[in-house]
Amino acid sequence: MKQIIIIGGGAAGFFCASNLDEKKYTITILEQNSDVLQKVKISGGGRCNVTHACFDPRELVQFYPRGNKELLSVFTKFQPGDTMEWFDQRNVPLKIENDNRTFPESNSSQTIINTFLNETQKKNVTVKTKCTVKEIEKQDEKYLVKTNSGDFEADYIVYTTGSSPKSLKMVENLGHKIVDLVPSLFTFNIKDDLLKDLPGTSFENAGISIPKLKTEESGPLLITHWGLSGPAVLKISAWEAISLAKLKYNFEIEVNFVSIDIDEAEEAFQSFKQNNPKKTIGQSKIFDITNRFWQKILEISKVDLNKQVAHISGKEMQKILENLCRKKFQVTGKSTFKDEFVTAGGVDLKEINFKNMSSKLLPNFYIAGEVLNIDAVTGGFNFQACWSEGWLIAQDLNSL
Repeated sequence: MKQIIIIGGGAAGFFCASNLDEKKYTITILEQNSDVLQKVKISGGGRCNVTHACFDPRELVQFYPRGNKELLSVFTKFQPGDTMEWFDQRNVPLKIENDNRTFPESNSSQTIINTFLNETQKKNVTVKTKCTVKEIEKQDEKYLVKTNSGDFEADYIVYTTGSSPKSLKMVENLGHKIVDLVPSLFTFNIKDDLLKDLPGTSFENAGISIPKLKTEESGPLLITHWGLSGPAVLKISAWEAISLAKLKYNFEIEVNFVSIDIDEAEEAFQSFKQNNPKKTIGQSKIFDITNRFWQKILEISKVDLNKQVAHISGKEMQKILENLCRKKFQVTGKSTFKDEFVTAGGVDLKEINFKNMSSKLLPNFYIAGEVLNIDAVTGGFNFQACWSEGWLIAQDLNSL
């Protein structure tokens, strides 16, 4: 029987193994850590954000800053609906939340891990943990995989190692070109009086732009102990991952906390002023923000909280609106977003055949998952790419 060696016991590797025809192949997964599926375990705060309920491949690829063109054909063959059906057939019901993120109904990533462990056990897949691959040697029609637990011979290799520099170096030694790694999906470190003492304050929809890069995003925003986070920040950090690395994470952003332009905000303010002249400005609910944040805006705008709305001068109003709708911050660094770090960069996509995820340079060698120069915004998209790619590889091997 022909031997398939899957290097990397993560999402892409296990999904591929779970879909292989065990009657045709002997299948071995090599994982260097003591546990497999570690990212699956911690994803979604331990609930595992399996996928995202977006069923149109053209729409789906819009969530991938890198790899969107290449993934279109992949998603036409296997998309989130297929993922949901796959788990459903194995008695793992998934649920779609309000923001379209999709989780197991059990709310536990262990459910997903157990499913993969059961599937691979049924197929007699050998899983070797604490098995570090040191080198892969091409030998005639086969590959020799050298590890700290001895050598393995493979007719086919499925390379799903994740994006560690060591694993990229190994595939580079085999002739593949590597696009430099840079972090994606990170939060912004900012020291500013407006954010001080307000961690945990959130905004349902804020606008954020990086003037130097002429780019903007909108979405929920969160003040943290270190600065700003939330989907709006994560999205812009993903799309601009390469540019922000070049700027060494030192740049200016402009934030609109109320997501309406300054003229509209001024109209709302004037109308409130006419209707509530006697109210104190500190107790006025003009915009959809928390009271604490509003009072902090007034404080940094140097406006007395006890002043009646009628007595707010035009100059004071402009200062308040500038801080609400056009507040500039200096970003001085980045922090990893929870444990769900993602990297941009990896194996150059021009060297991959996206019909079956095979290497264009190496025969019988498949590459999938985060080792590729593909990444997505947060919300289950990175896993979906892993499932789809792993499935394509399995289909291709099953058809040989």
